[in-house]
Amino acid sequence: MIKHITAGLAASLAFTLAGAQELKEINFGFISTESSTNLRSDWQPILDDMARQTGLKVNAFFASDYAGIIEGMRFNKVHLAWMGNKSAAEAVDRAGGEVFAQMVNADGTQGYYSHLIVHKDSPLKTLDDVLKNSKSLSFGNGDPNSTSGFLVPSYYVFAQNKVDAKTAFKVARSANHETNALTVANKLVDVATNNSENLEKLRERQPEKFAAVRVVWTSPLIPLDPLVMRKDVPQATKQKIKSFLYNYGKGGQAERDNLMKVSRLSAFKPSSNAQLIPIRQLELFRERNKLEADTNVAAGAKQARLADIDQRLAELASQL
Repeated sequence: MIKHITAGLAASLAFTLAGAQELKEINFGFISTESSTNLRSDWQPILDDMARQTGLKVNAFFASDYAGIIEGMRFNKVHLAWMGNKSAAEAVDRAGGEVFAQMVNADGTQGYYSHLIVHKDSPLKTLDDVLKNSKSLSFGNGDPNSTSGFLVPSYYVFAQNKVDAKTAFKVARSANHETNALTVANKLVDVATNNSENLEKLRERQPEKFAAVRVVWTSPLIPLDPLVMRKDVPQATKQKIKSFLYNYGKGGQAERDNLMKVSRLSAFKPSSNAQLIPIRQLELFRERNKLEADTNVAAGAKQARLADIDQRLAELASQL
């Protein structure tokens, strides 16, 4: 993966971050929620405006999976990226990143939902139906670094019901949102994870496929995706990027139309790593449930580890 990223971006990196007063070009990474062709089509007008208004050369990098963006940022090959909350937490922890912006929906809301979907003709009507019949079902899970495709259903659907998604189903596989939606629509899997944003795109682009799927479970509200930037990007470059994104959509109808193409957005608002606290709490809750159910851990060691998790949860709660 690293060789692939390096080969793909080496030509555009005629600089280093160390000691730089300002960058002349930046690499903007995008998570693989759907095909790179669709993502490029959605984002390119905004990237073109970014280049024009900031004077930076903006290179788009579309990874084949979430890990590719995180590793790209870790090795200074990606300077800023659109990520889900879970992958953003990984980038903050392992790749020198920090959250600086959050998407805002066209209706002003700042969240979206994770779903489980089935084919419209499926006899499965509820989450309880899915769990009761899981041994006879094929399941399309999300990318392990996806917030809505993996983390949220892992906690609310599986951990809270003491179910292991890897063993509960007859067959389990992982894919991005678009692939999961299409495999359900085409009756290639019985049930899969998805989210409200991707289903809206499916409704617009492939209405016949959208009509072929049905939601059987909806999560609590998930904070909208953040944008993450490496902390060591020179301050002058950071300010150019932030000013452009925070004000984008205020420059006329063309900008507003461009935002609507990207998950029906209206703006990018300032944000921080605090946005990730609910996601970190979900991760710890899931870890705690798994530990409590593990009969191979000695009682003393289990209690010590549970106490550590509880302390970390309390620390996170105090930051809200």
